[in-house]
Amino acid sequence: MSIKKYILMGIGNKLRGDDGIGSVIAQNFQDSDWLSIDCETVPENFTSQVKKTKPELLVILDAVEMDLSPGEFRIISVDKIQSMHLTTHYMPLSFLISYLEKFTKEIIFIGIQPKKIDYSASLSPDLLKVSKKIINILTKRDFQIIKKL
Repeated sequence: MSIKKYILMGIGNKLRGDDGIGSVIAQNFQDSDWLSIDCETVPENFTSQVKKTKPELLVILDAVEMDLSPGEFRIISVDKIQSMHLTTHYMPLSFLISYLEKFTKEIIFIGIQPKKIDYSASLSPDLLKVSKKIINILTKRDFQIIKKL
């Protein structure tokens, strides 16, 4: 296996509707330059892969309540993550990101506004549609088109 330049960590609980968006994107994203990891609700269990790979770029995706329309997504700075509503994590993401900064040149956290977080085990149509758009952005590494929160 070759060392990847970029890592995607998708976070979410696929049994809770739109909360699973990060995991769904990670499962569906394939690119030869990327290592795509479905972290489910425990991204801290995958820090060793980041430490070993030392990627140029680490992208973290998760559902975040941002008071936006369902499916909208934003780049969220580390200092703002602490105040965001992230529902399925045992470890605060700001702590995780601070730790991972030692092993990568750049970290981008992308929050995706969910429509519904329930026990439906399926994504809403809004988020299913946006997952394809985000995969396209990842493939092109075209992050400048994403608005910042």
